[in-house]
Amino acid sequence: MYFIKHPFFKSRIDSTIACRQREHSAKDADSLAFVKDSGKIEFRVGEKKDYFNDPDGKLSDNTAPLLLSQVDNTKPFTLTVKVTPNFTQTGTYNAGVLYIYVNDSLYQKQCFEQDERGKHRVVTVRTKGTSDDNNHDIVEQGFVYMKISSDTKTVASYYSLDNQNWQMVRLYKNDYPQTIWVGISTQCPIDTGTTSNFEDIRLDQHSVSDFRMGN
Repeated sequence: MYFIKHPFFKSRIDSTIACRQREHSAKDADSLAFVKDSGKIEFRVGEKKDYFNDPDGKLSDNTAPLLLSQVDNTKPFTLTVKVTPNFTQTGTYNAGVLYIYVNDSLYQKQCFEQDERGKHRVVTVRTKGTSDDNNHDIVEQGFVYMKISSDTKTVASYYSLDNQNWQMVRLYKNDYPQTIWVGISTQCPIDTGTTSNFEDIRLDQHSVSDFRMGN
């Protein structure tokens, strides 16, 4: 586990964020997160790093580094982030990612990802033992705002092009345990490495008021 300082999680007692990694990937010098003077996090990841429990086991890989903050799941929360991946022609499935994480068999990720056709779209994956995989809307611009919110009973995920108008992409019952982790990651399942930038990061102690509209 690595630690970096960044003052963006306003609801935290301190500004320490844990970069939780599996032991073998924690030793990789190519998996790094840098905090810029502007507060932007530049999150670089090396070759073939992903989080996915393939139903048939062929593509399972839980090696991507995760930058996470502990959350009391008995209280409402909303995580909002501006995500700008460094998409490339060869970077299929490369993505900047938001997480709810409990362990390697129980988590949700929301991605701004490059698909098999080179299109950039919002993708959500929920893992309970094995992972599902859901492709959502194509996004033409180079960045997107993403949000995960819970009122303790419901979890929902959203994206926005302008941080004002939100589109829901996923909603389900919050059956996570009392203590969870939320945060960010970069994934590179098949290419040689990539970088994503994360800005305007907020972790607030309230949920959205309208789960359909995301506001």
